[in-house]
Amino acid sequence: MYEGVVQDLIDELGRLPGVGPKGAQRIAFHLLAADPIDVRRLADVLVEMKEKAKFCAICGNVSTDELCRICRDPRRDPTAICVVEEPKDVVAIERTGEFRGRYHVLGGAISPLEGIGPEQLRIRELIARLNDGVVTEIILATDPNIEGDATAAYLTRTLLPIGLRVTRLASGLPVGGDLEYADEVTLGRAFAGRRNVSD
Repeated sequence: MYEGVVQDLIDELGRLPGVGPKGAQRIAFHLLAADPIDVRRLADVLVEMKEKAKFCAICGNVSTDELCRICRDPRRDPTAICVVEEPKDVVAIERTGEFRGRYHVLGGAISPLEGIGPEQLRIRELIARLNDGVVTEIILATDPNIEGDATAAYLTRTLLPIGLRVTRLASGLPVGGDLEYADEVTLGRAFAGRRNVSD
């Protein structure tokens, strides 16, 4: 235990995802030794991000405008929507260059242990996007783990009666992993080899 603000900083850093107690301590002492200008720049960027960043009104991706750059791009294929859990998954798929459609970010995955059910996700917004009849395919790109599989199964049951083609990313991604950690080749092959959920 350290005194005062140093311990407060370690505690706050430790609340961040993926940062354990030792990592939080290393970051805190790095900031303590850093040039005050660098620390101020970091603090300013954090405050500015919180003030200016928002979620796209259509897909839920991170944006600084009302609509994200993908939803604003008229060259994107409006007939295909790739459903992902988090904005970081959009970035992972975009790196592959395999998908030219649009996205829908759920904001998480079904996880009863954490109290997250379908009503906590952006599923109603997804259904609303299908009302105009333009979309013909939904690609389920949830993480290949228990929560992602449960979310994909729920979406499949919900979407198949509408009459859309519902596909899921092919295997090749490690079970229990996250999309953001998959390399471009693996993710690209999984995307190209997606299969119908009804098969």
